[in-house]
Amino acid sequence: MFFYPFYIASVYDFCYNLIVMKKYICIILAVIMAAACCSCSGDLKTNKKQRYQSGFLDLFDTYSNIIAYDTSEKAFDEHYEQFYNKLAEYDKLYNIYNSYDNIVNLCTLNTQAKDGPVKVDSRIIDLLEYCRYVYELSNGLTNVCYGSVLSIWHDYRQQGTDNPEAASLPDMNELKKASQHTDFENLVIDKENSTVYFKDPQLKLDVGAIAKGYAVREISKWAKENLWTSAAISIGGNICTFGFKNDDGKTLWNIGIENPDLSKEDYLVNVKITDLSVVTSGDYQRYYTVDGKKYCHIINPETLMPSEYVASVSVICDDSALGDALSTTLFNMPIDEGKKLIESMNNVEAVWVDKEYNKHFSTGFENYIEK
Repeated sequence: MFFYPFYIASVYDFCYNLIVMKKYICIILAVIMAAACCSCSGDLKTNKKQRYQSGFLDLFDTYSNIIAYDTSEKAFDEHYEQFYNKLAEYDKLYNIYNSYDNIVNLCTLNTQAKDGPVKVDSRIIDLLEYCRYVYELSNGLTNVCYGSVLSIWHDYRQQGTDNPEAASLPDMNELKKASQHTDFENLVIDKENSTVYFKDPQLKLDVGAIAKGYAVREISKWAKENLWTSAAISIGGNICTFGFKNDDGKTLWNIGIENPDLSKEDYLVNVKITDLSVVTSGDYQRYYTVDGKKYCHIINPETLMPSEYVASVSVICDDSALGDALSTTLFNMPIDEGKKLIESMNNVEAVWVDKEYNKHFSTGFENYIEK
């Protein structure tokens, strides 16, 4: 009897303490879960990719700009350096004006391939094989074996740029003589042995119409596999995109196409794209002036003179190399003929700007224009 009240009290205390303990346990668990959530939230915020941008001027003789989404500025800087170094390899290999120690490049070929087969990097073989495809596609309008003609124009353009008052045009007889050494059949590409040989000792390569776009295609593919999930890469007039703006899986890249009318600041049009390239060729990009007339750097192989059909051509397709080649080919064609070529191809669109700055679109181009 004496222990009964104590027993009741003990049970009461035990139950009370158990309830209190459960409350404390719940509070502790709540705190732990809240801390875990905060930690996860912090991790998510830290791991969310941010937009970074940088550029350089010393490759492919043009300005390059990279926009990419990365986990941190440090990560972007590391990836950017890898990208730059990789692109620099292509720049050296495809350079026709400068040679480098321990590198056999296109400049080397232009001086040595006339004497016999020259062993080259597989990336040169692949480029030249692609140039053969472009030569056939364009019916000879884009011919990398036109270096003997283009080098003459390059020298006159350089002299005219350096000394505008003394600017002049090449002699047509000189150009015609050089054009006799432009036959693609005299370029011998041995893929199996990775060698190149010029059957015509006066043949010269100039890959300016294709090499940059080809390099952009290869480097962008590599960057997508190894560096970034979303990026917009601009190497001169060659723009390649993959992934999405904001790296959000839905927002397309907004790309402004250059307006050849330099008196206007606005872009010609803005296009919404992803996993596509935009490549532009224009008479405003490289030129010099003789007696008040502008002469651009794109030479028509049929006239041996700078092309005068249009002010610019921009091509949208999924291959930057093809886009580069087509933009030059179309620049050397009347607009109506160029439209027929584009309409015969799949997943390729173009916009032409004539000399009066009127726009002409291929059938599906306007589907990409930002509304």
